[in-house]
Amino acid sequence: MKEKRWILREDYDDEVVDKLAEELGVDRIIATLLVERGVTTFEEARCFFRPSLDQLHDPFLMKDMDRAIARINEAVRRRERIMVYGDYDVDGTSAVALVYSYLQSFHRNIDFYIPDRDSEGSGISLQGIDYAKETGVKLVIALDCGINAMNQVDYANSLGIDFIIGDHHLADGDRIPNAVAVLDPKRLDCPYPYKELSGCGIGFKIVEAHQEQRMGVRLCDDPNTLDEVSREKREGLKLRLLKYLDLVAVSIASDIVPIMGENRVLASYGLKVINTHPRPGIEAILTYGHIDARSEEDRSQHPEDKLYFHKELGIADLVFLVGPRINAAGRIRSAFDSVRLLLSDNPAQASVLAEEINKYNNERKDLDSAATEDAKRRIESNPELKAKRGIILFDENWHKGVVGIVASRLVEAYYRPTIIFTRSMMDGSITGSARSIKEFDIYSALEECRDLVEHFGGHKYAAGVSVKPENFEAFKARFEEIVERDLPETTFNQDIVIDAELDFGTQITSKFLRILKQFGPFGPENAVPVFVSHDLVDTGYTRVVGSKHLKFCAISLTARSRSYPAIGFKLAPYHHRMKKGDSFSFCYSLEENFWNGKTDIQLNVKDIRFDD
Repeated sequence: MKEKRWILREDYDDEVVDKLAEELGVDRIIATLLVERGVTTFEEARCFFRPSLDQLHDPFLMKDMDRAIARINEAVRRRERIMVYGDYDVDGTSAVALVYSYLQSFHRNIDFYIPDRDSEGSGISLQGIDYAKETGVKLVIALDCGINAMNQVDYANSLGIDFIIGDHHLADGDRIPNAVAVLDPKRLDCPYPYKELSGCGIGFKIVEAHQEQRMGVRLCDDPNTLDEVSREKREGLKLRLLKYLDLVAVSIASDIVPIMGENRVLASYGLKVINTHPRPGIEAILTYGHIDARSEEDRSQHPEDKLYFHKELGIADLVFLVGPRINAAGRIRSAFDSVRLLLSDNPAQASVLAEEINKYNNERKDLDSAATEDAKRRIESNPELKAKRGIILFDENWHKGVVGIVASRLVEAYYRPTIIFTRSMMDGSITGSARSIKEFDIYSALEECRDLVEHFGGHKYAAGVSVKPENFEAFKARFEEIVERDLPETTFNQDIVIDAELDFGTQITSKFLRILKQFGPFGPENAVPVFVSHDLVDTGYTRVVGSKHLKFCAISLTARSRSYPAIGFKLAPYHHRMKKGDSFSFCYSLEENFWNGKTDIQLNVKDIRFDD
């Protein structure tokens, strides 16, 4: 197996850790984990462990929010037709479902629109604007797209259609569209203090601002300064906003935005909603992961449902169970189905829609599996290609809906910046999805190629790009030069960053795991803590499961204390050394294992090193 580098984090101040441990009354490892996450004071720790809607920023701090709310109010007052427009991925469809369902609760002259991946491409399309004109739309609220749609917004203006842009992507230079309002924390002139909201998060801030104005109270108001009536209004405001946060949590998980600051608050509350009162669409999706999201009371009325188990869902469950299925409709057929599923308040209807979307997801799996295997064969059979520091592959037969997934799988396999291209059915251009590693900013690399691309957009680690066929080879050469220049060859051994060393005999306890759970929700910039322990042996029950994975039980060689079950995904090659009884060190995370109605500690092993 390819050896990974183990890096023990030491980027913290020992005095700060000791002081925080004393103030909180926790052991030094817990204090270290907090400091590594930028939490250094008692008050910061209180906010970290007790996320609250009170911690959300004032939505009116966002540039143009006052103009956006004024235009929405004008449209409602005049009974104008409003269209909520969003991209076809999870972030876009969840944003559309959120804002549409909110506006529909008091304004009936409303529609939504999702562009077709093949015929329109991502972002705001002229076809979508023409549809708005044909259906009498006067105001379009675009979510998760539009920050670079200068020409499209100008076209809409010429037709008498106003735009509100709600995006979270980087603008292409200093220009922004000539819209009524452009809401994007990444605007250079936007003072909003948190810059990493998802597209659905921007949609939520619009709803928050509008609902605050309607109720005459704000979340950012200090409750100690309010009279009793205003305090009650404020609590009512929280309840009204809470029901939308499941959609925000799904978008945060699926769009891989940082789960710190405001996103962590939104994700925490969204997960609570999903774990207690999931909307019918999400509940229907979860059945395909054999997860029962119903309340305990509902479950007790149907004891025959033995195929399903109940667990507390986390971000990872949304990433692997919910997100791909919502995405699948837009990849294979139409993302309108995803929005309809998320909007459904009828369990029977939601079940039918979820079944159809699950079929799309199965089709997507077949397509991306075939394309991934084809891409890997090309790399493995071409030594020159395999030696490159970046991967660029093109095949006009690869399905446009899965090139992003294929790029992600190749990054996982080869740990290199990757762009997978196919032919666009819309205009014959070569269109691709880019994915990167933490050491390389792929968005900046695409900026250096702007003279060779038709358009591009995205983030540091993920982007979309379109190139004319005649420019493809020049683009490919330029991109490869940039990767060679900026990426050291040593990067390709993927690092495992270790938070702390644990004594296997004394420090792994149920209490310790309970505290670790409070560090969640986990995700980018708040990863599940990884630990290392030494001088271990297997108790003699190691086995290979699913042909690739290693299951064993570890115990300290010196202390001979309690043993712990462990699972190492894709670590089956170590099986023979385990069977021999060789001692080892390993890095791992702690997790709960649910089996036969019991919950126990399990170690999720990232890598193993034998002591020789």
